[in-house]
Amino acid sequence: MSDLPAQMRAVEITGFGPAEMLQPVIRPMIKPARGELLIRVAAAGVNRPDVVQREGHYAPPPGASDLPGLEVAGIVAAVGEAAEGYQIGDRVCALLAGGGYAEFACAPAEQCLPMPRGLSSIEAASLPETCFTVWDNVFVRGRFQPGETVLIHGGSSGIGVMAIQMVRAFGGHPIATVGSADKQAACLALGAELAINYHTTDFVQAVENATSGKGADLILDMVGGDYLPRNMKAAAVEGRLVSIAALQGSKSSIDIFRMMHKRLTIMGSTLRSRPIAAKAAIALQLRAKVWPLIEAGVIKPVIFRTFPLAQAALAHRLMESSSHIGKIMLEVAALDQQATSSLP
Repeated sequence: MSDLPAQMRAVEITGFGPAEMLQPVIRPMIKPARGELLIRVAAAGVNRPDVVQREGHYAPPPGASDLPGLEVAGIVAAVGEAAEGYQIGDRVCALLAGGGYAEFACAPAEQCLPMPRGLSSIEAASLPETCFTVWDNVFVRGRFQPGETVLIHGGSSGIGVMAIQMVRAFGGHPIATVGSADKQAACLALGAELAINYHTTDFVQAVENATSGKGADLILDMVGGDYLPRNMKAAAVEGRLVSIAALQGSKSSIDIFRMMHKRLTIMGSTLRSRPIAAKAAIALQLRAKVWPLIEAGVIKPVIFRTFPLAQAALAHRLMESSSHIGKIMLEVAALDQQATSSLP
């Protein structure tokens, strides 16, 4: 690490509150721990959990960086002791527990994946948080099977656009809920069979109509609040409901008899605090089953806007407006032309 700088640029949360609490700073250089890679960051993704952390409601797990940022792409700059599978110079993207808003970030080697061939660093950095989340909650926990109907709330979000494409690619029938006509069009273009504007249409009735009364086999929900009882109405018999966020509140009530009569499975998960081994298992499945589809162009990154790292506050304001379609990104350094990789 002797050729690395003694300091690095970063954006930190200077206090809990509005977007202006994000401020550029200079911090001491970091070092990879045992089993970790040090990544020279080219780009980082902006995700809703970053906003919640900035507001003071989502503390990093013990031992994680206090900096926001859950996904990056860049070049391996150093390899920690016992870290396997990569070497200095490899182009990787990684899922982090924090620390992405910086020139350098550390990640367990098991949570890193090679950048898919043909993608830019910005495109590659948009993948880890969404792909890990969708695979785990739709395909593993949600037990998705080809031919099933999947209702995806927040269809134009970063998670939503990836879920639509992955469900479609694996033989499912995605239905999305969105908040505007342009978001409807975007979701349909990505492969949704139906995009429901929740401002003008009752999604429960729309799903019933689209499925000839059967309902959705699987529902991916990031809204929470009163969506839970409505999701139960929209679900098919033996349906599965998976909650991954609660933008409209964490409290709700349910009709237990409806759950019993439909034999529903209601579950939820978080990703950030999970053990490395759990994330490693997801990474292996993504590399085997999803990365080839990305490299073939079947599944594509959807980038809405990119900001320089120092303008992370503007990126958060855009995230809070919910006017975006797809991912909001931070460009940290222009490394694509320098990058080389030894990966096959």
